[in-house]
Amino acid sequence: MVEKQKKSTLGLMIVAILFVALNLRPAISSIGPMLEPIRADLNLSNSEVSLLTAIPVFCMGLFAPLAVCFGRKFGLKRSIALLLMAIGLFTLVRGFWPTYPVLLGTAFIIGLAIAIIGPLLSAMIKRDFPLRTAALIGVYSFGMGLGATLSAGLTGVFYTIADWPLAIASWSLLSIAAIIVWLQVKQPIEVKVESIAGDSAVALSPWKNKRAWYMLIFFGCQSALFFSMLTWLAPIAIEKGMSILAAGGVLTLMTAVQIAGSISIPQFFNRFPNRFMWTVIILASGTIGILLLLFGSLATIWIAAAFIGVALGGLFPIALLMPLDETASADEANRWTAMTQSGGYIISAFMPLTIGIVYDQTGNHTITLLMLLSFIVLMFIFAFLLTNKKEAIS
Repeated sequence: MVEKQKKSTLGLMIVAILFVALNLRPAISSIGPMLEPIRADLNLSNSEVSLLTAIPVFCMGLFAPLAVCFGRKFGLKRSIALLLMAIGLFTLVRGFWPTYPVLLGTAFIIGLAIAIIGPLLSAMIKRDFPLRTAALIGVYSFGMGLGATLSAGLTGVFYTIADWPLAIASWSLLSIAAIIVWLQVKQPIEVKVESIAGDSAVALSPWKNKRAWYMLIFFGCQSALFFSMLTWLAPIAIEKGMSILAAGGVLTLMTAVQIAGSISIPQFFNRFPNRFMWTVIILASGTIGILLLLFGSLATIWIAAAFIGVALGGLFPIALLMPLDETASADEANRWTAMTQSGGYIISAFMPLTIGIVYDQTGNHTITLLMLLSFIVLMFIFAFLLTNKKEAIS
């Protein structure tokens, strides 16, 4: 009976994590396919329209530390429910007031909510399922990738039925389903409830730990790669001669491979626990993909998208697991995750905007792709530094 209840609790948690994660990307990734209609309709420049994806990512970095305060004041479960409600509401607002200031304002609020949910969800996984963190982080990554894939692939379809405001606002419906499922989650019976503030007084601040800073930079580089590709892969394909429809297909392929990788790759971590080996393999895949975009033909864009999808699918769960592997409690995991995501998302927030500015000046994406290659090099360097298990206190 107890074993059956454990399995039921785990099964519900898996579904709940999946539904929560589904809501963490569509409000951002649905903008990518609509960049040109939004730019033309609102008479914006490439750099101005890039702010619609840059602002929420910047907020995801700026406000991630608030996860610690939210967790202590409202608890993990209630905080996530309230923030899901905010994401749904402000995504819906875009359909009724489709002006540039409203799009910027909603991007800010949505980014804030996503910023706080991320560390809270990781802390809840660490607290309630400490022996299944890799598998549940895989579900988390899969849900985010699936949300990005669905919104990237279907927003254009919705656009053919209605105009772009309703196409991007339609993703608010996901939050309703997520809140209903999330409120059913219960505390696992085999886990002793741990105070979210339990060891905060004695634990060392991650901001004073060099290893936390290595994780922050790694997270920032992988996030920069993800959001840059999500925003600009389709325009890069169009620049090389693809139609808008085919470019959308390339983006969908990349995100589809990404979600397959995000759920499958973490399943091998317990069996082959050498994280550095996996990081090298995944970074090699990303390098091949970017080089194919730089030097390949029109046909190789599809192959490049697949290689990049593998890289994106593997890098995110690795980056999420780094602070969980390093910490011993939910509170500590919350603070380490908040730090790495805070600085990491701030780093990555400037990339789509920077690419837009560079593209306005140069008229091509060669420099864009060289910048992304430099991020892969940095990830390799900091992953190598993290293989040293000795405590690194500054």
